Amino acid sequence: MNPDLSIIIPVKNEAGNVRELHRQLMHVLHVRGFDYEILFIDDGSRDTTLQELLKIRHADPFVRVFEMRKNVGKALALQVGFSHARGTYVITMDGDLQDDPAEIPRFVAKLNTGADVVSGWKIKRKDPLSKTIPSKIFNKLTAVCTGVEIHDFNCGFKAYRREVTRSLTLYGELHRYIPALAAWKGYRVTEIPVKHHPRKQGKSKYGITRIFKGFFDLITVSFLLQYRDKPLHLFGTVGFVLFTLGFIAGGYLTYLWYLDIVIWNRPLLILSVLLLILGVQFFFFGLIAEMIATQHVPDARSMVKHEY
Repeated sequence: MNPDLSIIIPVKNEAGNVRELHRQLMHVLHVRGFDYEILFIDDGSRDTTLQELLKIRHADPFVRVFEMRKNVGKALALQVGFSHARGTYVITMDGDLQDDPAEIPRFVAKLNTGADVVSGWKIKRKDPLSKTIPSKIFNKLTAVCTGVEIHDFNCGFKAYRREVTRSLTLYGELHRYIPALAAWKGYRVTEIPVKHHPRKQGKSKYGITRIFKGFFDLITVSFLLQYRDKPLHLFGTVGFVLFTLGFIAGGYLTYLWYLDIVIWNRPLLILSVLLLILGVQFFFFGLIAEMIATQHVPDARSMVKHEY
């Protein structure tokens, strides 16, 4: 029989936090009477996180521990959890004790009202300005580009119906855009405000490079949302515009040549040829993209070293 909840927690170097997190989860889950499973994904920890998780696994038969072969990143770690989760509802949260397990019943209640994805909104975020300011800019830009009006795409505390997680394919840094990807597939996405606690132990895994990765992934997601099924609409449009400009310039030069005006030394001649070539190339780029049904995505299951 499948449990009510599958709780997926990717961790890296959180040896000082996982036992307390498990204790807090037990309090909430037992008081509320949820049937549960907890999936810890050890994403290449170099401390004693795995040993701590195995102790938890030994004490709690409803805990499953997945050890990755190497650090693969949060997106692929979540994909491992999604592919193994058996619960009716799936909860994702971070392993740094900044997410409050007491919020889980509120997520479940929101799903019970008909939502497919419920994203947490850290209204009072307990992080330094170096993280909160870029995050606010990123969230606003993402909402504008994707059309999904939620306030906190970065929050890892989310709840899903299992069919949503089974339909997602995560890689790179796409875990930040799960609400947008789910909305694009037609699922109902909403959010609830959640408590956020300051980090007490361990170090944040995010640096300045996250900003640049987030920007490039936003371009990727924007393209996927609008043109994944119709790439020729993008490349073909660009190619048509370039070819038309080149054709107009070429027509003008042909008219001058007809009037016996020298055109071979005009820069417009080179530009015209260049635009025509680029236009044809973009058009064929679009045709090739149409032929590519799917991109190559790493197999999340193949990255699991052991399941305990």
